[in-house]
Amino acid sequence: MDVLTHGLASYSVTRAVFPRASRTTLVAAVFAGVAADLDQLSAYAGPSAFLAWHRTATHSILGTLGIAAVFLVVVSLGARHMPGADALRTVFLALLAACSLHVAMDLTQNESVQLLWPFRAQRYSADWVAHFDLWILLIFLAGALLPQLLALVTEEIGAKSKAPRGRLGAILALLTVCIYIGGRSLLHGDAVAPMEARFYHGELPRRIAAFAVSDSPFHWHGVVETERALHDFELGVTFPASFNPDAAVVYYKPESSAPLDAARSTQSVRRFLAVAKFPKATVEKTDTGYHVQLRDLAQQRGARSGSRVIAIVETDASAKVISDELAWDQRM
Repeated sequence: MDVLTHGLASYSVTRAVFPRASRTTLVAAVFAGVAADLDQLSAYAGPSAFLAWHRTATHSILGTLGIAAVFLVVVSLGARHMPGADALRTVFLALLAACSLHVAMDLTQNESVQLLWPFRAQRYSADWVAHFDLWILLIFLAGALLPQLLALVTEEIGAKSKAPRGRLGAILALLTVCIYIGGRSLLHGDAVAPMEARFYHGELPRRIAAFAVSDSPFHWHGVVETERALHDFELGVTFPASFNPDAAVVYYKPESSAPLDAARSTQSVRRFLAVAKFPKATVEKTDTGYHVQLRDLAQQRGARSGSRVIAIVETDASAKVISDELAWDQRM
């Protein structure tokens, strides 16, 4: 999710679980809760570095523990002489809660997370939530701001509460977001169900997926893979009976060929295939040989601008690889 949402989520979980935590601990938890997204800076080093580091190390279990430990050291050095400093145990648990919530929220999204890095290359994603979800952002924002506004009103009329300010709002925000994401998981099932047990141009599906779209919980991006093609859908779960298998944009798979086989053996394509959910290959004849390109159809819609990586391979007329690279997809 976006940095602002993660920051508000970190604030909420700290306020809810550690309501009497010091301001230093609260600020550290918010920064620790967004630190995992520093891996986005790998994009400045190019698509190869982005593919290697985005949602891998900093979004893993090991990385979560590492981020919490680093911030614990920073807080312990900076606040050891400050009066009213929290116990290191409290600080570490607050930091760990914020970092863990970040990874848990990202696991619900379309973009996959290499949770067990560096021990396993497998990636995980629930596909329930898009990268940016306005409703989640507004819920956390309301949970953070409304208690402050109510506190100002009560102080204005002379009433003072001894309870920690903001805890109830943070708890309600967290519970509401959990209910909302749970609802999206049910809608995800409703989006997948109509695509199952259908024929697509005479073929049964091999794989089916529905990906969240930012604009509405009732709007989904569906992809169906059959033996010969990839079928790309816009899905609405409001009227599932209206689903039409023939309404898809169809991308036929290229026939097996020497240039395609050569491309698949390159390091760039192997790295791309390790991340892509629905790779779509095209093979074009050029004056000097063949141009092979692979895109991830799962990122065709709803991906952040500039974050889509493609694999490009050039071969000569005899299908000998001349060059292979990972590049940014410039298509909008």
